[in-house]
Amino acid sequence: MSGDSAGSSAPIRTLGILGAGKVGTVLARRALEAGYEVLISGSGDPAAIALITSVLAPGARAVRPEEAAREADAVILALPLGRFRELPVEALRGTLVIDAMNHWWETDGASEELGGPAASTSELVQEHLAGARVVKALNHMGYHDLDERALPAGDPDRLAIAIAGAPDDADRAARLIDALGFDPLVIGDLRSGVRLQPFAGAFGAATDREGLARIIEEFPRTERGREVLAALEPAALEPAAGGNGSMDA
Repeated sequence: MSGDSAGSSAPIRTLGILGAGKVGTVLARRALEAGYEVLISGSGDPAAIALITSVLAPGARAVRPEEAAREADAVILALPLGRFRELPVEALRGTLVIDAMNHWWETDGASEELGGPAASTSELVQEHLAGARVVKALNHMGYHDLDERALPAGDPDRLAIAIAGAPDDADRAARLIDALGFDPLVIGDLRSGVRLQPFAGAFGAATDREGLARIIEEFPRTERGREVLAALEPAALEPAAGGNGSMDA
């Protein structure tokens, strides 16, 4: 829901999901089970996804992307990354936007901008969505794990999901992640999200908070991490996971 910084700590009651593929519909189901109102959109006419929504995410309301962006308290991006410049800038101004997108060459094509070692894709999304409050989360876990392995808080087998973004926005996203059935792990600012992208050790990881923190902290010592660090300023990747990974609320 468009707004200013005063709404940055407001509770999330309505969740918008842009993208009605496997990840989008899984997250819609998770959110419905957690008690959220869910608005889901494809690329245009909601009638095109009405049937799949009724089957895979019964209770979610199929709408146009602009309506989901305008009416939701927070929005998850679950569409192909190569389409990020189609996102409705004005409708998302002031809104918490959770970037769950990844670069896949099969759908996005070969792209140094989106897939090269210097690519910090959530920062590209933030640059496009001027005024939105972008965090990176929900991109590094496979949709089967998102669908089948959510657990209540305190369960020893609960998996963790990492979040990169500004502190207030990351904390707000963390409360949503917790409600969806996963332990949130805040790892740093938005550029720290490169630790969660394809080819990083955390990508595809399904482990608890301590295990995920270790994988993310190891990133600079991996082959991919060294490649990324050579392309980006190392200081921009600090702090790593650890001291700021707890959730206050």
